[in-house]
Amino acid sequence: MIFLAPATLGFVVFYIWPTLRGAYLSFTEYSLLEAPKFNGLDNYERMIHDSFFWNALGVTVEYVVINIGLQTVLAVAIAMLMYRLTKSITVRAAILLPYLVANVVVALVWYWMLDFQVGIVNQGLTWLGIDPIAFFGDSNWAIPTVAGINVWRHMGYTALLVFAGLQTIPSYVYEAAEVDGAGEMKTFWRITLPLLRPVLVMVLVVTMIGSFQVFDTIAVTTQGGPINSTRVIYYYIFERAFTRFDFGYASAMAMVLFAILAIVSLLQLRLLRAKESDLA
Repeated sequence: MIFLAPATLGFVVFYIWPTLRGAYLSFTEYSLLEAPKFNGLDNYERMIHDSFFWNALGVTVEYVVINIGLQTVLAVAIAMLMYRLTKSITVRAAILLPYLVANVVVALVWYWMLDFQVGIVNQGLTWLGIDPIAFFGDSNWAIPTVAGINVWRHMGYTALLVFAGLQTIPSYVYEAAEVDGAGEMKTFWRITLPLLRPVLVMVLVVTMIGSFQVFDTIAVTTQGGPINSTRVIYYYIFERAFTRFDFGYASAMAMVLFAILAIVSLLQLRLLRAKESDLA
């Protein structure tokens, strides 16, 4: 108990108390200039009629779908290549390097590289005879670009998690498949992917939670633009709380986001049978 006390204290102070405080503030009208005033469900009723909230939620869902889809596919592909071709620690370290760089730094570097006028990517497109693309200035490109940046940063870490899961699959399963004449693709779909399910469920849940909380890349690159096409829910909450000092309404949105994450995570764990293994 003594050794657990510091961690427990930190969890209560930095997680439990802020959550309870936020839940209380969600039922109040509160700014820094006056004490909280209880207003019941007014903030939640206001949310229902707030078109900016629904737009932010829709943009967030779009980002989550792109981010999770690309990141999972690329991570599994990289993990399979590492497992089949090399298990070098140097290769693992190189793949993990983008994840070790601060998210703000990654966003800034890609922001410069994808700049419409002087970015090296658009310079390369010009040399190839392709018109420059406003990656952050075009509403059709903005969210896919932000998702691509975060996929680049996180896919190495996700790949290592999948790689660790691959190492738990017994070799005799593959030997039996080879004796039966199963090819690479059939082995992957019928053996590797089902046996990776517990790891993939964990990866999907963690990635989903992180995707709904995207903020740094948006704040550094687009600030929610152009025309609210990248104003995700986390950034909208930040704007309401720290730009307009509407802490009560921001807290209500944060509580809704918390509920969404909890429900989606539980559904994923239940539908994908996270606690069961096909190896038994």
